[in-house]
Amino acid sequence: MGRLAHRIADKRVLGLIRRYLEAGVLAHGVVIERHAGTPQGGPLSPLLANVLLDEVDKELERRGHAFVRYADDLNVYVRSRAAGERVMAALRRLFAALRLRVNEAKSAVARATQRPFLGFSFCGGPGGMVRRRLAPQALQRLKDRVRALTRRSAGRSLAAICADLGVYLTGWKAYFRLAETPGVFAELDKWVRHRLRAVQLKHWRRGTTIYRELRARGMSDHAAKRVAANGRRWWHNSAMAIHIALPNALFGQLGVPRLAP
Repeated sequence: MGRLAHRIADKRVLGLIRRYLEAGVLAHGVVIERHAGTPQGGPLSPLLANVLLDEVDKELERRGHAFVRYADDLNVYVRSRAAGERVMAALRRLFAALRLRVNEAKSAVARATQRPFLGFSFCGGPGGMVRRRLAPQALQRLKDRVRALTRRSAGRSLAAICADLGVYLTGWKAYFRLAETPGVFAELDKWVRHRLRAVQLKHWRRGTTIYRELRARGMSDHAAKRVAANGRRWWHNSAMAIHIALPNALFGQLGVPRLAP
């Protein structure tokens, strides 16, 4: 608050910010007291981070370092490990002066290709070019979320599942559109549609129903019988030729976007 007072003359604004910082958090209908920091995801948090860490930005600029920061997420790029160790030590001192602590569990001196930033990481491309890609952690979070949205025991229709999945994937695609890994997106498209076909097979459940529905959707008699004969093997069957009965265009009509460009 003392640092904010140097920048903000209106005491009403300062009072509002203080009340915001002292307010509790409502979790599952219960108010929980807070003694430090701001609620994660709150609109005030990145604004205060920029105010407080402006000094860090200026010091890194003064030293001529290449760096990128978003709120409290910071990467500094140097040419050697020794230089990285010096910068890390300097950052610890800078943050300590601001009464902040470096999260040692998430911080390291390492190659740029090994350090994710906001869900992205880097990899080498043809001719020595550096390419942006999905960080492994971001890819795993996507798969975990898709699995949750496409649970085959959720008791929801395929249309309802696709509607929720479409909302999530549309936002995800917009955020990660800068990634230069079309092959990864293409594999994700196949995997998502594989899961959706398995959902539909489980909804049909019985072999007779599966056979009837597949035949009505254009599958050959032989192929439909093969799938229906193993009606409980949802995941295995969804990898067979049922793309004829459940084409990609169907999922597009139900609101599921393609991730591959």
